Amino acid sequence: MPSSSGPLYLGLDLSTQQLKISIADDNEELVLEHAVHFDRDLPKYGTKNGAIRGSEPGEMLCPVAVWIEAVDVLMEGLKKEDVDLHRIAGVSGAAQQHGSVYWSRAAERLLQTLDAGKSLTEQLGDALALPDAPTWQDSSTTRECRELEEYVGGAQNLADITGSRAYERFTASQIAKIARKKPQVYENTAYISLVSSFLSSLFLCSIAPIEVSDASGMNLMDLETCTWDERLLEASGGKELRAKLKSEPVLGGTILGKVGKWWVDRYGLNPECIVAPFTGDNPSSIVSLSSPGDAILSLGTSTTFLVSVPPSGTLPARTTTSHLLAHPTAPGGSIIMLCYKNGALTREQVRDRHANKSWDTFNEQVLRTPPGNNGYSGFYFPLPEIIPDGVEGEFFYKDGKPTDSIPETAHSRAVLESQLLSIHARLHDIMPKGAAPLSRLVVTGGSSGNPVIQQICADILDLPAYIAKTSASATVGGGLLAKFALWKQTHGGTFENMRLQDVHDQFTKAADPNPKAVKEYAEILPTYRTCEAQVVRTCAAKRT
Repeated sequence: MPSSSGPLYLGLDLSTQQLKISIADDNEELVLEHAVHFDRDLPKYGTKNGAIRGSEPGEMLCPVAVWIEAVDVLMEGLKKEDVDLHRIAGVSGAAQQHGSVYWSRAAERLLQTLDAGKSLTEQLGDALALPDAPTWQDSSTTRECRELEEYVGGAQNLADITGSRAYERFTASQIAKIARKKPQVYENTAYISLVSSFLSSLFLCSIAPIEVSDASGMNLMDLETCTWDERLLEASGGKELRAKLKSEPVLGGTILGKVGKWWVDRYGLNPECIVAPFTGDNPSSIVSLSSPGDAILSLGTSTTFLVSVPPSGTLPARTTTSHLLAHPTAPGGSIIMLCYKNGALTREQVRDRHANKSWDTFNEQVLRTPPGNNGYSGFYFPLPEIIPDGVEGEFFYKDGKPTDSIPETAHSRAVLESQLLSIHARLHDIMPKGAAPLSRLVVTGGSSGNPVIQQICADILDLPAYIAKTSASATVGGGLLAKFALWKQTHGGTFENMRLQDVHDQFTKAADPNPKAVKEYAEILPTYRTCEAQVVRTCAAKRT
């Protein structure tokens, strides 16, 4: 049971479609959790699945006012709960990665002079130089990506510096596009935040620095030194970009300062409550869920595969098809990541079109077909994909050969197999040489509670699948980052030393890999690779 006294920790998670807030006690027990769903609860902004389409092809944006009002709504709700907000000792959290917020020259003054009698929404309209923030789903910056790679001598060189080749959703390319196409907006921008540091700024009532792990998703930070790379700053936003980023990236689990006076006066937070850097949602999941030997598979709006790599003196090799991020709490550590844009929404589209909008029907169709789907393959990319890069559309195969369609009941297994086989096909290449084999798969996100999906994850990736006992991985991770920042003031040691619970106690085993299915997926992997290569060639031919 949550303790009735002692410090509390406030964690937030600003994901693509909602803002979630949680409070945990010093025993890491969840006290409460609430969420605001942008489409449902704030319909006046016109978002669909948490975003709006811009005027240019591939533009995906979100009005920053959505996020600000969501904070207002959740905090007003907390006032009505039977929780003493004065007990909150620290605040931190997580947010969708890569998205960027452009603050006006008035922003710092407005943040520092907030009136406790008014909401954030009422007071921060003039704090923005750009009302709509580019988000991670954006694919409109291909030109800027190629220019950035060319500037440093190619995609691999950029990956060697920053951990990733240039991606359209990464912040450097977004900044370069705004500087080129909206020069007045860029000139009027005093500071640029990631979505994570935007949240930190609200709680500090001052522009906050960017945290190192989230900074890894910008194509601007040298991964070896965790400092901004001068060449990349100049290539992306000119000499003035360094000042717009305010300071060098900061480690997670540090103290940025105390909450602003507005939070004390309006909501009764303790004036000694600290703010720790907010990080990206994927690094936050690593913080709250993983231990050595784990892989995390997040089945959210994006499908993301994560592996934490402890400090070893040298960073793992970088590739142009995966990401390497700085670890949020372990200096010198890193996170290997594969990220796919077409995740939960794609699975839901297949369910709606081919399974009567029913997960029960979807599951029945999967269970009635064997591993390998009787030779039928389907690739589903309603949005331009990240891996493989730029592919878009639907593609179907029978025994490795193109076909116009597949049986109606084959689509449900096809979408799961194609998404998971893509991860399996790349797993060997992204793991550090000499690393111990993975021993467990932690499945999180919206689809993680589906037992059929749990089993197919275990079978294709050949790992026992576990699910967390709480679904609040990113919000709880945020609260733990705040706790870690305070703990470090009086203790030596690592984040793992601080944890009161063995991380293994947080999970329930959901599925063991079926040896027969594992063998069959290993046998069809070459066919999958052949089909994927055909999809890549077809899409490349269409672009030319």
